[in-house]
Amino acid sequence: MYLYNSASHKKEEFVPNDPNLVKMYTCGPTVYHFAHIGNLRSYIMEDILEKYLRYLGYNVKRVMNITDVGHLTSDADEGEDKMLKGAKREHKSVMEIAKFYTDAFFSDCQKLNIKRPDVVEPATNCIDDYIRIITKLLDTGYAYLAGGNVYFDTSKLERYYVFNDFNQDDLAVGVREGVDEDTNKRNKNDFVLWFTKSKFEDQALKWDSPWGVGYPGWHIECSGISMKHLGEDLDIHCGGIDNAFPHHTNEIAQSESYLGHHWCNFWMHVHHLNTSHGKMSKSSGEFLTVSLLQEKGYDPLAYRLFCLQSHYRNNLVFTWENLDNAQAAFNKLINRIAALKPGDGEVDTDAMAAMKEKFCAAMDNDLNTSLAVTALYDVLKYKTNDATKLATIADFDRVLSLSLIEKADARREELKKQNVAAGAFTIVSESGEADAEVEAKIQARQDAKKAKNYAEADRIRDELKAAGIELTDIPHGVTWKRI
Repeated sequence: MYLYNSASHKKEEFVPNDPNLVKMYTCGPTVYHFAHIGNLRSYIMEDILEKYLRYLGYNVKRVMNITDVGHLTSDADEGEDKMLKGAKREHKSVMEIAKFYTDAFFSDCQKLNIKRPDVVEPATNCIDDYIRIITKLLDTGYAYLAGGNVYFDTSKLERYYVFNDFNQDDLAVGVREGVDEDTNKRNKNDFVLWFTKSKFEDQALKWDSPWGVGYPGWHIECSGISMKHLGEDLDIHCGGIDNAFPHHTNEIAQSESYLGHHWCNFWMHVHHLNTSHGKMSKSSGEFLTVSLLQEKGYDPLAYRLFCLQSHYRNNLVFTWENLDNAQAAFNKLINRIAALKPGDGEVDTDAMAAMKEKFCAAMDNDLNTSLAVTALYDVLKYKTNDATKLATIADFDRVLSLSLIEKADARREELKKQNVAAGAFTIVSESGEADAEVEAKIQARQDAKKAKNYAEADRIRDELKAAGIELTDIPHGVTWKRI
């Protein structure tokens, strides 16, 4: 498998440090509000990565943080603590806010078939770990005290901008609109490891430290949590592209300075979900949640399919029309799978292997989910029996996680109950399309069968087949598809 590495700007063959264990870390949510569907795109693609690694036979340990302290409204060190802001907004305590939105996040993940990571660690659980790291950074000269806070000294690094060669002047904190320069910093790119009472007297969560009562900066959290659960090296670190700078940049700086060696081999960054107005974000007011999609009648898994139809390194444009198309495609896909007959023959392992080869070729090429979905559709057209198609679809869905077999089974049972209840004859297109002429001929064939005019029924079937229409008789109806 080849993955694009944001640190090297190229695709590299994935080889874990330990062949028996892939160590994977993903940045979790700041739980001050609901996650919007743009946030959740990243988690969907990280879920795909984890599941494909497991599909390939790797043992994976995935760790994710929950940020419940320290993340300011600026991703740098300015603004209000997001958790405190959320607590004020809802007149609740920070911990009440954290629990409510953590539960809401995992509820959304469940609706999207996103697997819960093996370890989920709230930032507030690891204060001692941050203090230990910061203490060493101070002792070794990578950090300094100023104005009561502890800062990381970026001038000690040979290279700070790991992911991009940014223009340093463009990133100067003091010249950004609406941001006040922190005069305690020796260098404009230095960042806070620990805040004390010198900043935000009304901070709700505070802990004793060697440098005074205070709380950790946002960036130190992921370093501390990853080291606590995954040790001194990582195979893969994931997050949204907006985390690359400054968050992941700062993680690398403090982690490698603390450890004294290279820390993480692969960096995976998922690009934005955009609206017509730009990146979807809470601050911009473009705030769509999974629950809102459900209220509007969309299946959350249609949104998952929508995300899979684009490569994770491309920005994805959200419109209601695009989501409508994804929902329609999802419905058609389920109908086509529902038209397959379970138990129709034995599984052809050679045919299944041939179909899997195409699927794996797509996924091995930097998780090309768009081509993987194409490989899924190709299964439906493959010249093999239904048992083999269903087994292959179930196999692919171990990674895609669209609940295809479960939904097709439910659809099949739904049609059966409807037909039994109504005593009706149902005509179902595998693709979901409507064709009045084809349906009229199918009905005429059914009428001929009822009249025991089997010669006429066979003639109509042959006529349709010659026109590229294949019929399959099912209880109380017929499915048809173009061949």
